[in-house]
Amino acid sequence: MDRTNRRSFSVIALAAMFTAAVVALGYVLLGFIPMVLFALGFVGGLLFWILTPTEVPFAVIRVPYFLGLALFVLHKLEERYLDFFPALSRLTGVPVPEGGSSLAMLLYAFAGMWLLIPWLVGRGLAFGYFLAWTFFASMGITELAHFAFPVFTGGPYGYFPGMASVLPLAPIAWWGMWRLAFGRDFMRDRAA
Repeated sequence: MDRTNRRSFSVIALAAMFTAAVVALGYVLLGFIPMVLFALGFVGGLLFWILTPTEVPFAVIRVPYFLGLALFVLHKLEERYLDFFPALSRLTGVPVPEGGSSLAMLLYAFAGMWLLIPWLVGRGLAFGYFLAWTFFASMGITELAHFAFPVFTGGPYGYFPGMASVLPLAPIAWWGMWRLAFGRDFMRDRAA
């Protein structure tokens, strides 16, 4: 099966609307700075997806995807139990959104779409590759902001909630992006 350049205009439009919705929700719920960070992962993922025509079998990204997903869960737990959102709120001046609000639940649902990556990519669907790029770009680029946040606290540089779990998460995401971009070469080399 030819797995390259099968992105129709309608799928690109859907991916762009999905990206715009996530970025807009980030702004409404968390303010300008988090919106910019969401844009790094989602707009970055959209651009990587559009500019990188190769689409690989899910087997090529399976390990970095599942490792990244497990580390992302650990990261969310670290953020939750070490009060990331109150710390972010002190930096941005935007109150912590209520976790059960309909907009917050919608944002969680958008992130929950990443759970469909194995199914969508496994079927060679273009939207699945878009989601894979946004997942890896968000984990490998956006989450690095945890290392910049301490600069803006007004005190000495130190730990910021969520920082520790980004140390293993970001390199796994970079590996996933490399596999998405160059995975066909990887598969060819394994077959040789």
